[in-house]
Amino acid sequence: MSKKLFLKRKWKRFWQTKHITIPKWVLYGAFACFGLVLLLLVVDTIFLPKISLKGKKVVVLNYQDRYVEKGYTAKYLGNDITKRVKVSGKVNSKKLGEYEIVYTVREGMFKKTVTRTVLVKDKTKPKLEMNSDDIYVCPGDELVPEKVKATDNYDGDLSKKVENIISHDAIIYRVKDSSGNVREVEKKVLYQDIVSPEIILNGSNETYLYIGDQYEEAGYTVSDNCDEKLEEKVEVSGEVNPSVVGEYLLTYKVQDQSGNQQEVTRKVFVRERNKNGTIYLTFDDGPNSGTTNVILDILMEEGVKATFFVTNRGPDELIKREFDEGHTVALHTASHDYAIVYASDESYFNDLYSVQDRVKRITGMESKIIRFPGGSSNTISRRYSEGIMTRLTQEVQNRGFKYYDWNLSSGDAAGGQLDSSTIYNNVVSNLRKDRVNMVLMHDIKSYTRDALRDIIHYGKENGYVFEPITMETEMITQRVNN
Repeated sequence: MSKKLFLKRKWKRFWQTKHITIPKWVLYGAFACFGLVLLLLVVDTIFLPKISLKGKKVVVLNYQDRYVEKGYTAKYLGNDITKRVKVSGKVNSKKLGEYEIVYTVREGMFKKTVTRTVLVKDKTKPKLEMNSDDIYVCPGDELVPEKVKATDNYDGDLSKKVENIISHDAIIYRVKDSSGNVREVEKKVLYQDIVSPEIILNGSNETYLYIGDQYEEAGYTVSDNCDEKLEEKVEVSGEVNPSVVGEYLLTYKVQDQSGNQQEVTRKVFVRERNKNGTIYLTFDDGPNSGTTNVILDILMEEGVKATFFVTNRGPDELIKREFDEGHTVALHTASHDYAIVYASDESYFNDLYSVQDRVKRITGMESKIIRFPGGSSNTISRRYSEGIMTRLTQEVQNRGFKYYDWNLSSGDAAGGQLDSSTIYNNVVSNLRKDRVNMVLMHDIKSYTRDALRDIIHYGKENGYVFEPITMETEMITQRVNN
C-alpha cells in the first residue's frame, strides 16, 4: 500500500469516529463579522475622504529650529478637497517634547482625521572654545589644562562640566549635555619651549637729547614663559655720544635656556637746542571754517610754517590742507571738555587717542606732538582727579609723545572786548631774542586771524625766524601744579 493511500484512509476514519458539529449561530456570527469588516473596507475605500501627508508622519525637529509644514492633500470620490482640510496643533521648538499636528476634513456625514507627530529634540553638540594651537609645555613642567569655555544651545554654559582626559602626548577636552550630545576635542601636547622671551623697554623706544645733556638708561624688564631672572642675561650694544648731533641705536638682546631669542632697539636722537630768536606760531582748538582757512592763506603768502593743535571739531579738509602745506598737525583734545579729559588717566588717553586717530585717518601720519587742554600747569584738573597732571606729564613721554606748553600768550582766549590790535601788541611786546618764543594763539578767533599778518611782518623785520614744532624741537613746558 502506498503512503498516500494510507494517509487518505486514516483521515477518513478520523472523521467517521470524531464527528464535529459547529453551531449555526457561530457560523452566522462569523459571516456577519466578515460582512461588517468587508462593508467598512468598502466605505473607507469608496466613501470616506482621504488625507495624504507630504513628508514623514513622524518628524524629528532640532531644538529651536523652525517647524516647517511639509503640506498635505485631500480627496473625496476623486475630487480635490485639500482646501477644506483644517489643521490644528502647534509646535513649540523652544521646549523639548512631543507635539501633534492634526489634519481633519469632513464630507457630509463622513469625517477623516490624520495625525503627524513632531518630536522636538536637542540634537546639537555643545561647543568648545579654546586656543586652536597645540599645547607646548615647558620641559620638566606638568601639563596644566587650559581654561575651556563650553556652551550648549539648550543647557547654556557647560564650562564647569568639561572633562580633561590627559595622556603623555595628548589631552582630550570632553563635555556632554543633558540630551546626551558629546563634543570632544583632542590636542597634542609637546614638551618644548618655542616662545621667545619678551623685552619691554622702560620709557619710550625713541628718546631725544640735546647737546650737553647726559644720556641715562631707562632700563628694561624681561619676561619668559619658562625661564626666570633673565634681566641679567640681557646684552646691550651700542653707545650714545651726547656731544655730537646724530641718531644712535641701542640694541637689547636676550636668549632663554631653550635658545629662543628676542631683540629690541631704542633710538636716541641728539639734537641742537632750539635757537634763540625763533618764533613758533601755535594755534589751538581748530580747525574752524572762516578763520583757519584764512590763516592758512596768510601763512602761505608769507612763506611761514606753523603748528596746529587740532581737536575733533571742524572740517577734515582743513586738517588735510594744514598737512599738505607743510605745517605741523599736532594733537590737542578730541572733546575739550575738562570733565571728560581729566576724569582719569584712562579717560585722558581715550580722548587723546581719539583725536590722534582722526589725524591719522585724514593725513596718514601718526602725530606724537601734543598740548594739554589748559596746559600742563592747569589747576582745573584738580576738580576731577588729584595729581593727574603729575602722572600724565610723565606717562605721555613714556608712550612716546612730546608735549609743548607756551612762554608767550597772545591773550586771545581771554574774555571781554578784544580786537586784532590788542592781539598784535600782546605778541610783539613780549617777543625776545634771548630765548625761544612759543606763542599761544587760537585759530578759531577772528581777531587772531586779523592780527596774524602784522605779527609775521614784525617778526621778519626784527630778525626773528619762524619754525614749526617737530619731534626734534626741545619741549617748552610749564610748572606742573597738580
